[in-house]
Amino acid sequence: MPPAEADQWSDVPAAPPLAGVRVADLSRVLAGPYATMLLADMGAEVIKVEQPGRGDDTRAWGPPWAGADGPGTGESAYFLSVNRNKRSLAVDLKDPEGLAAVQKLCATSDVVIQNFRPGVIDRLGLGYEAVSARNPAVVYCSVSGFGPEHEPDTRPGFDIVVQAESGLMATTGPPEGPASKVGVALSDVLTGLNAAVGVLGALMRARATGRGENVSVSLINSTLSGLVNLTQQALVTGTEPPRVGNAHTTIVPYQTFPTQDAEIVIAAGNDALYQRLCAALDRLDLGGDPRYATNSGRVAHREELVGELSATLRSMPADHWMEVLVEAGVPVGRVRGVLDALRTADAGGDDVLRTVEHPTAGLLEQVRAGFRLENTPPPLTAPPLLGQHSRQILTELGLDRARVDEMIERGAVQQSDLP
Repeated sequence: MPPAEADQWSDVPAAPPLAGVRVADLSRVLAGPYATMLLADMGAEVIKVEQPGRGDDTRAWGPPWAGADGPGTGESAYFLSVNRNKRSLAVDLKDPEGLAAVQKLCATSDVVIQNFRPGVIDRLGLGYEAVSARNPAVVYCSVSGFGPEHEPDTRPGFDIVVQAESGLMATTGPPEGPASKVGVALSDVLTGLNAAVGVLGALMRARATGRGENVSVSLINSTLSGLVNLTQQALVTGTEPPRVGNAHTTIVPYQTFPTQDAEIVIAAGNDALYQRLCAALDRLDLGGDPRYATNSGRVAHREELVGELSATLRSMPADHWMEVLVEAGVPVGRVRGVLDALRTADAGGDDVLRTVEHPTAGLLEQVRAGFRLENTPPPLTAPPLLGQHSRQILTELGLDRARVDEMIERGAVQQSDLP
């Protein structure tokens, strides 16, 4: 853009990049809702379709609860983590009028994301073929555990199952111990990221050409892809990658180390960083040892080198080594708890936390998405109550108020009014 043209926009707030994009979110739990929250964080209008009286499964996944007045009350922390910037439509898909309303929602949306069991979505007339027949430009995304071609196609895919089946679990944990799952539902998170990427790519083409797309994302494919160098290592060697705990299979030193009072992580990812590390630790003998001159040599002599480094690092507390190694330009970090990590990042200027007023939970801190759009303030509305926007959305879809009220009265729709 020429400078003069750029200047005319300098004082105009930028609209979010997905402003004007409507997303019908027929997904639940984590992978699908995480994807739609990322789209909402970029300005998309996300309408979350939920079951009256129950809603997304994660509404019941507690404790902990925010704003709880007693056992079983309040808002699930799990649900709150992946559902900001959305509106909730609680409608019974077994009710003909309710189903017709959701069919119309999908027909008027730019994006549809769903994770129903195979076959169920088609029986409801909400599968890709039915939706795209009414809405040829739709970007339709199906999220599953094992993908549409997997046999049997009805196999459910929970995160922990896929962590086991993908090899992720086999590569996680101490070498001498059992395989271990990652502490967060990483297969779900990777799937949500892949769903968002696939949707955004297809949406660009749909906006340019009017041609929609059927996007398929699975937990197993997302996790296998996310293993990156480990899958390639297995293919190159024809053997299973070893489990090395908090170390790295092909880089040394790249792991946790004990200090006098706490654990730290050192990541000397190349020969120059290794030499900086040795100088900062006053261990020039290790820097000059020909066994450790190259990374391949350090991998071959991992045990001896790690033992020497550990002995030196145990001599002083973690704060001392953090200061010394940061000043030397060596990648280093403390092993922190989650709350400590959040507070430390925010205090360090990372702007990782945002606060929103929730109608029942009060002031609620939320973690921002991992990306930042420098010229666009991100939207922020609280995760919705179940059915908080039902009447509003159905009216927007063309249903008159009396008809909506009748659907609410018979239980086909739930409207949760603000307290």
